[in-house]
Amino acid sequence: MTLLAFTTEQNLLMSKDKLDEVIEEKFMTAAKFSLEIENLMKDSEGTMNYIECIIHYCNENKIEVETVSKLLSKPLKEKLKYDAQRLNYMKKSSKARLIL
Repeated sequence: MTLLAFTTEQNLLMSKDKLDEVIEEKFMTAAKFSLEIENLMKDSEGTMNYIECIIHYCNENKIEVETVSKLLSKPLKEKLKYDAQRLNYMKKSSKARLIL
């Protein structure tokens, strides 16, 4: 492998890493969204549940609540399900599903 080919390949790899970093920074991912919601829950000190935190976050960041379902991680969905059952928004059963 020549020095030029090695340098070009190294630049392409660095460019891909940089591109991934920029995409992560510009666009919301499920991990980033979950972290934001968890931080909001912690900051609320128990005054809001997960449902309220998601609605509050969407209102503050001008995000439509309907589009959030794609950003929900499995642990966050479980926490939402627990809150929904606790608040009697859905039946308490092992087969209960929160359709998002």
